[in-house]
Amino acid sequence: MTSNDYYNQRPPQEGPDSTPYAGYHSSNAAPYNPPSSSAYSSSHLTPSGPSQGRDPSPSPQKGVNPSPFDTVFDDHAYPASTHQPTPASSMHRLSHQDTSYHGHSPVPPDRYGHTTDNIPLHDNPQRLASKDAEMQDHVYDASQTQKPRRGRVRFGELGMLGSGRKKFPFVVYLFTIIQVAVFVGEIVKYATLTGSPIQTKPTFNPMIGPSPYLLVNMGARFVPCMHNVDGIQNSDVGVIPWRCPNSTSLDESLPENRCTLSELCGFGGVPEPAYQPGTPLDTKPEPNQWFRFIVPIFLHAGVVHIGFNMLLQLTLGRDMERSIGSIRFFLVYMSAGIFGFVMGGNFAGPLIASTGASGSLFGIIALTLLDLLYSWKDRVNPAKDLAFIIIDIVISFLLGLLPGLDNFSHIGGFLMGLCLGLCVLHSPNSLRRRIGTHEAPYASESVSGGFAVQGTPPSFVKNPVGFFKGRKPLWWAWWLIRAGALILVIVVFIVLLNNFYVYRTTCTWCNYLSCLPINNWCEDGFLKKTPTS
Repeated sequence: MTSNDYYNQRPPQEGPDSTPYAGYHSSNAAPYNPPSSSAYSSSHLTPSGPSQGRDPSPSPQKGVNPSPFDTVFDDHAYPASTHQPTPASSMHRLSHQDTSYHGHSPVPPDRYGHTTDNIPLHDNPQRLASKDAEMQDHVYDASQTQKPRRGRVRFGELGMLGSGRKKFPFVVYLFTIIQVAVFVGEIVKYATLTGSPIQTKPTFNPMIGPSPYLLVNMGARFVPCMHNVDGIQNSDVGVIPWRCPNSTSLDESLPENRCTLSELCGFGGVPEPAYQPGTPLDTKPEPNQWFRFIVPIFLHAGVVHIGFNMLLQLTLGRDMERSIGSIRFFLVYMSAGIFGFVMGGNFAGPLIASTGASGSLFGIIALTLLDLLYSWKDRVNPAKDLAFIIIDIVISFLLGLLPGLDNFSHIGGFLMGLCLGLCVLHSPNSLRRRIGTHEAPYASESVSGGFAVQGTPPSFVKNPVGFFKGRKPLWWAWWLIRAGALILVIVVFIVLLNNFYVYRTTCTWCNYLSCLPINNWCEDGFLKKTPTS
């Protein structure tokens, strides 16, 4: 008889008047007496003579050949499950056997009525019941192979290979401290100038913060402080009075509403415009406070503004920096913020004072979207994750259409995050598995002798030639895409800067990306020219 014949034998069926079958006993074999050792070993699995102190068991029916596996050698001789089996199962039949060690006195039941014996792993029914699913018969489970579990990445988690490495989010914490400190400085300065920490006159600031004139004085992106503006340099109404940082009224006769552009811009002042009709826009000298593309990242318009931004920065931004490292995070954060302000300077109203880290955070949201796409097959519910990200982006863009908000900063930051994310993030998970780099950690690995410890490619800085040596064609194709994204974003950035300072070409319909055409909202931020007679 082959081994398969033993597996295929079925237990005998019980008749209506028969007693439950007690186990396998051959008429020619001696009863089995288990050893009194505390645990079984391979040397104990031989019959050793008649059993002692064992209750007699009913004999099997004549003419029936029981399965040789239904013996005390079977794993089911000491069942781990506390579930009641069916009468036809070997578990039910074996449950009538005396499984205590022979030669030892039975242990009396405890005060709860439970009995225990000296068999290992059988003296704690509660523990065995909890592990019932794990202690299956190895005879039947040995040939089964467990498939790798898919969908490990849950909602709100990053799924890029290697993103589990957690670095200290130095940039997030440092920038958060700076931004909060700068906002406190805004409140203190405005309270010193006006007697109130927030703007309440002539209008109330819905962001619960200082006036936009103070923000301009502290470094907000304000185009007249950065270059000559059509309608100001060649004004046809004469000298334009500018409101001062301490302005709290609309009365232009008051000194607080008649500052020069240099006093409003601050930081040492700027050259005053000519305010003469026909004056060329390239007249020198002209305002050139270029740092207003960078400083506004650390300014905020109010408590509501900084509250939402810091909440997103300390959650999504922190997790992203911990996963990709501080250098990559810093590059994306600053580049997205600057690019957003450059785009707003080209297409938004020139008199809008734009502040906030929203453009930078939209770049981080773009990285989150890339992470979702990179780990699509590894997620529990990728469609749900994508829906939440899209809803978040759409709501943020819709809020950017409200008056006083620069939606171009959001759009520019998001586009920069996508393009730069292709360059600084590692390849998609499926691609990394195909090209054999899925074992490489996300952060840089220590290098010994120019080659990574875990067999990964060496660092480009330490071994530029070895970094490219032996790469697969698919790897080169993906790097061409990344290089193309980097070249594209650099070219667009240069074109926008050149247009901002030289050509000053405007878009007639682009303004509607940052406003709703109701209540003259789309006219806010633009000079209202007086028609000439």
